[in-house]
Parts: sequence; structure tokens; C-alpha cells
Amino acid sequence: MTSDSTNGRCRTAAAAPLAFSLACLVFTCAAHSATLSEKARESGCVNKPIAVTGTLYKCLTNSGDPSYFNVPGAPEAEPAARASAPRAAPAPSPAGFPKVDAGTQKGRDDVRRKVLSDELATEEKLLVEARTAYADGAPTALPEEKSDVEKYRDRIARLRQAVGMHEKNVEALKKELASVK
Repeated sequence: MTSDSTNGRCRTAAAAPLAFSLACLVFTCAAHSATLSEKARESGCVNKPIAVTGTLYKCLTNSGDPSYFNVPGAPEAEPAARASAPRAAPAPSPAGFPKVDAGTQKGRDDVRRKVLSDELATEEKLLVEARTAYADGAPTALPEEKSDVEKYRDRIARLRQAVGMHEKNVEALKKELASVK
């Protein structure tokens, strides 16, 4: 411990790093707030932005429409406490509201499953074609690409992007099919 004779208090050697850490934390939060408020102002927000997920925020604009914006470099924010709030029981349907019988709903689900299965088969076929064209990142160069390497690189990038897109589509369709009743 060291003694501070000017005010009669004692300080530990650990107090300086602690004070430095607190100052850094305050500065970081202030910098984040400024960035968040700047982004909110740029987006035309009229209310305080709320965290949606991670660094994605949402606010309302003058027109009443929601505005979404990202705050790069912001610490991961906790989403608004929607999930933890207790859910109210669904309101009963009003009198005379049309009901669908189980047989009709099963028929609709069967049609949906068929459409999704057809889409999945088409996407899987397109994925195979895209992978063949991509040829593991080394497709044969077209005649006009032999003299222009940049054209070849652009085509490889487009092919890689097509493969990725079809992979995501196949994954999404499989997930959707799994959720069909």
C-alpha cells in the first residue's frame, strides 16, 4: 500500500489498473453510444433503437415504418426481451370465422409437401450442375478468357456463388420439408 499524504487516504497498487479498466469501459460504451446514435440519426429514427440480434437494431421513422440498421464494431447486444416475456393465450376466433376441417388441411399439407419435394429435386439438380460447372474451382477457360485472366476469375466467382446459393436453397427446402406436418 502507498499513502497519499495530501488527503490521508491509502491506495493499493491494484487501484490504478482498475481505474484504467473502468475508464476504458466508459470510453468504449460512450463510443458505442455515439455510433449507435449516429446510425439511428442516419436511418431517420424517431424513437430509441432497440437491439434485434447481435449488432442489428430497429427503430421507427417519421413515416411510421420500421428501419433496420447495423452498428459495425458494436458489442453483441441482447435482443429485446420478447422471448422471455410470458405469452398470452391466443385469442379465440370470432363467431362465424371460417374453419378448415382436418381432411382439407391434410390435403393442403400434402400439396405443400409435394411442391416442396419438387422444388427440392429441382434445386438438387441445379446444385449438381453448378458443382460440375465450377469443377472444384478450376473450370476450363473459355476461349475469350484465355487472354483475359480477370474474366476467368469473375466467372469462377460467379460459379462459386451459384454453388453456394443452391446449397443454401437445398438446406432451406430440407428444413421446410421437415417442418411440414
